[in-house]
Amino acid sequence: MSPEQARERFRTGERVPTAGWCRGWTQANLIAVPERLGYDLLLFAHLNPQACPVLDVGEPGAWSTRLFPGDLRTDLPGYRLYRDGAAVADLDDVVAEWRDDLVPFLIGCSFTFERALLAAGVPVRHLELGTNVPMYVTGVACEAVGSLSGPLVVSMRPVPEERVRTAVEVSGRYPMVHGVPVHVGDPAAIGIGDLARPDFGDPVEVRAGETPVFWACGVTPQAAVMASGVEYAIGHLPGHMAIMDARDDDYRVTS
Repeated sequence: MSPEQARERFRTGERVPTAGWCRGWTQANLIAVPERLGYDLLLFAHLNPQACPVLDVGEPGAWSTRLFPGDLRTDLPGYRLYRDGAAVADLDDVVAEWRDDLVPFLIGCSFTFERALLAAGVPVRHLELGTNVPMYVTGVACEAVGSLSGPLVVSMRPVPEERVRTAVEVSGRYPMVHGVPVHVGDPAAIGIGDLARPDFGDPVEVRAGETPVFWACGVTPQAAVMASGVEYAIGHLPGHMAIMDARDDDYRVTS
């Protein structure tokens, strides 16, 4: 399926997590904030590049970008609306909510290297199960800037112990889409109390002989919106991504 075909399906009502969709095409997190916060968000991303790798930015009020020629208001399979730092609605589209002062940012997503993990023999549990990836708010604070601060959000994939090094090496070839894990092993060490209760997405089993591996997650800007009490913002519904006209291999470092 091409990105254009996927966007058309989402525009006409399909509502699913997008892990595994459009093999070989890059997916991205959406966060749109008022123009007065655009510079702060850009600096926040610069100071927290592993969690917030910026792939594309639109003009104020724009609902398409260079890498996303569709409609950001309708062509994702789910949206989350924030007012004064609170998530107030999950929506199928945000045509009525999109404001002329909103600046859309597209942030890298770890789905981009999942195909490479599979090719290297690293299983991806949520793809096996057909569920959303589990995501957790950690106790690790991001670098604050201006009016924005908040915790690091991570995604988790259980990896067989003998494949952890491979997972690190493979994901490390994709630094613009989170790169190497931020933590391997005990979730309590980064402030996660219960893997069975993710803050976003669906839980997956960590089986005998496996260890949980955590990557920085592009939902981190939404956590900053909540922690900072941002007056108005629109994000993707976690796990329900923007599928861009860019290839996964565009973000692979070969040397």
